[in-house]
Amino acid sequence: MAKHDRSALIVGASRGLGLGLARAFLARGWAVTATARGEAPALAALSPIAPEIARVDIDDDAGVASLRESLAGRSFDVVFVVAGVADGAHVPLPQGDRASALKVYETNAVSPIRFAEAFADRIAPGGVMVLMSSILGSVSLNEGGTWESYRASKAALNTLARSFAARHRDAPFGTVLMHPGWVRTDMGGPEADIDVATSAEGMVGVVEGRLGQRGCVYLDYRGETVAW
Repeated sequence: MAKHDRSALIVGASRGLGLGLARAFLARGWAVTATARGEAPALAALSPIAPEIARVDIDDDAGVASLRESLAGRSFDVVFVVAGVADGAHVPLPQGDRASALKVYETNAVSPIRFAEAFADRIAPGGVMVLMSSILGSVSLNEGGTWESYRASKAALNTLARSFAARHRDAPFGTVLMHPGWVRTDMGGPEADIDVATSAEGMVGVVEGRLGQRGCVYLDYRGETVAW
């Protein structure tokens, strides 16, 4: 399959890693449909070919259903759910706001899986469902604590993704949980290890390498396995 025949749906692409992924997929000749909750001038300004842009909030089931309907008859080689939040991440869970912790869980764990389920039958044979996780979601590697509600939400996402993959074990697509690295974004901060372009280009390369493979894997942007 020529790269120009490949298509990706990137969910949450108005800025940061989502925007970087849209740019990287386009640079490799993919057709890209990208979503944002509101106006997305940076997406629209991508050149030489801007992606198709759609509006959706993944916490809104009706909005996701409307997006699915608007994309009726379409299939994608890659569906990449990027959207996530880190509200109150630096506050230990017992001292934080209960509503904020629950919102982080909803947006980072529940909504991505509900979106994945809604679009599972839109993944082309040999394609990949990719969910943006984090090394902070690794239970076995959590020896220092911190970022408690965020860690828990990503660990929950990992568990739910394995259930999603098991539920679709006979489907002709694979599932990837992706750690993007520690990236210089609004969430990662200015002291992070790598820039958005390095992370996004690495992730796209890893995803291309997973095309045609089934099962559920937990990988970083270099293609290395992350411990569960």
